[in-house]
Amino acid sequence: MEQYKKEFIEFMLECGVLTFGDFTTKSGRKTPFFVNTGNYKTGSQLRQLGEFYAHAIKENFGTDFNILFGPAYKGIPLSVTTAISLSSLYNMDVAYCSNRKEVKDHGDTGILLGSKLKDGDKVLIIEDVTTAGTSIGETMPILAAQGNVKAIGLIISVDRMERGQGTKSALTEINENYGLKTAAIVTMGEVIEYLYNREVNGKIVIDEEMNSRINAYYDEYGVK
Repeated sequence: MEQYKKEFIEFMLECGVLTFGDFTTKSGRKTPFFVNTGNYKTGSQLRQLGEFYAHAIKENFGTDFNILFGPAYKGIPLSVTTAISLSSLYNMDVAYCSNRKEVKDHGDTGILLGSKLKDGDKVLIIEDVTTAGTSIGETMPILAAQGNVKAIGLIISVDRMERGQGTKSALTEINENYGLKTAAIVTMGEVIEYLYNREVNGKIVIDEEMNSRINAYYDEYGVK
């Protein structure tokens, strides 16, 4: 496993973003683990988060895109901090763009924040976590409405590795339905592999009991 992935897993724990216990996802699934990117709150945390995204983007997508699109609302700060990190780490000067939930009819009008999209733009979508893949269904029409814009892929922080709307993983469904290459900074498989019986900050996060609960969750919701 790459060093930046190990560091990212510990970073999520330190920020209280990755937690283990009893939770219910937006899609209604009872889960023993939860990823809440809303807990990245400080400038230092956001800077580091952008750097982790930048590493994963460079590794999985290279440099052949010019727009980072972050769907509202969590995607807005992700697109900004990652664009900054791509510039500082790799000298990639990409623009950021996000959508508004409501169309603005005065001043800076329209549905978009940041860079306006134009014909020929190559767009990489950046999100936090995709469980059922529903948000991409909302994002793609927004991009299509801007003209001849090509969405080249989707990068997320954590691949939960579970079913989307059908029997395949959410990321596989997105790839098949929209032709998007998908990638994550880490997968839950990598998280479990790294943390199982490993002591972090004086505590074993995934012990035998938690590992059994995670296995039971994937028996029900994992990709068959």
